[in-house]
Amino acid sequence: MKLGILHSRVRKEEKMIFQAAEAMGVEVVSINDEKLILDARENRLPAIDLALDRCLAHLRAEITLRMIENLGVRTVNTYQAAVNCDNKIMTDILMARAGIPAPRTLVAYTVESALQAIEEIGYPVVMKPFMGSWGRLLAKVNDREAAEALLEHKETLGSMHHSVFYMQEYIRKPERDIRAFVIKDRVIAAMYRNSEHWITNTAKGGFPLKCEITPEIESLAVRAAQCVGVEIAGVDILESPDGLKVIEINVGAEFHGLNEVADVNIAREIIAYCLSLK
Repeated sequence: MKLGILHSRVRKEEKMIFQAAEAMGVEVVSINDEKLILDARENRLPAIDLALDRCLAHLRAEITLRMIENLGVRTVNTYQAAVNCDNKIMTDILMARAGIPAPRTLVAYTVESALQAIEEIGYPVVMKPFMGSWGRLLAKVNDREAAEALLEHKETLGSMHHSVFYMQEYIRKPERDIRAFVIKDRVIAAMYRNSEHWITNTAKGGFPLKCEITPEIESLAVRAAQCVGVEIAGVDILESPDGLKVIEINVGAEFHGLNEVADVNIAREIIAYCLSLK
């Protein structure tokens, strides 16, 4: 198999994937999205049998995956799976259809309707971009005065990410969340991301501890991944007073922190899955 790895900068995870592929005798083609020139009418990509998406930028990943699929090349994850996960609203729609438990979430388009939605959910409320990763631009809004100020700022900024107001119920949880790493129909590893801050992403300073993969965690994570059509994903889960709830499904998920506490080599598991598709 000739495996194309789509990437932006080469992070720890990509280095691990390249090393695992070499150790397993897989021929790898490095495809740096910063150097790509794409043509919908002409194949300007190197010859590959399968493309593994590890791009950082959501839009670049989606465009490149669509181009590659148009050439008849299999991708992991697929273009549609990337779209379903990159857009939190799309994720919410698909999880609701599949009956996946999640925090209550409302979407609005004006400051007035957003304030009404926030009051309906109740304080504190979490506001976040409907697209984005690594815990960026998240805000915990504790009262109406703070809500009015934040909404005014977002309206003034006016970009796509700030013109749709995405408001979510704040879940009172332990000082941790769960990241479950799914490959196809199983969770290969899971960790608690611990932090005294309400944002527990490792990118924001959360530290990993091994989490037992219980039947409940595995079932929920796999169902969540399958409902958005993703094959390899990091599924983020909160422990709420009402039970486990999924807050995000990540394509191209980082895993170096998880790998430190996992019983498996995650990069090797990814390559093994790619090999199973040939």
